[in-house]
Amino acid sequence: MPALVSVLKPALIGLGVSAMSNGSSENEDFGIIAWHEDGRWNVSELTHVRDLGSIMDQLNSQATNGGAIALIAIEEDYFVVARALGSQMQMMISDVTYALESDLAADLLEMLDLPFPEEDDDSQPGGDIDLLSDLGMSAMELEALCDDPELFPDEQLDAVASKLGFGNQFAELYESH
Repeated sequence: MPALVSVLKPALIGLGVSAMSNGSSENEDFGIIAWHEDGRWNVSELTHVRDLGSIMDQLNSQATNGGAIALIAIEEDYFVVARALGSQMQMMISDVTYALESDLAADLLEMLDLPFPEEDDDSQPGGDIDLLSDLGMSAMELEALCDDPELFPDEQLDAVASKLGFGNQFAELYESH
């Protein structure tokens, strides 16, 4: 279900990845921004990963002709993928039920005009699940990652980064976090 959010500022293209959980008992957030420039991927750490406005600002500041992507893992719970392309912002969340306990997830659902989950709802992704399809990752592949109970959010995002072609940069940034 596509969910496109207009961005009022002129969009610059860039990819973002944020700090992720390492599968340990530590509660960490991780995010990166990734953008394609001069034929190669560039990545940098995303700051303020629980602030939707900050995420959007950081994406827009890294924009190039190819856009920017943010990959964000929130603790060991869920992940968010956001993409700025031109004046448009696309976003998805791996599990909408986290809106019941996470302000970021609740804000994202509100921004995307998605229904708020009930206590007994099953885990499911929400937002623009096919936001990476033109880069080589189909909605079906992204949904399969969301549905895999064996993977932590950082591992899911590592798979996304690898599929898109910046897995090594993602891993290096995550390891240095």
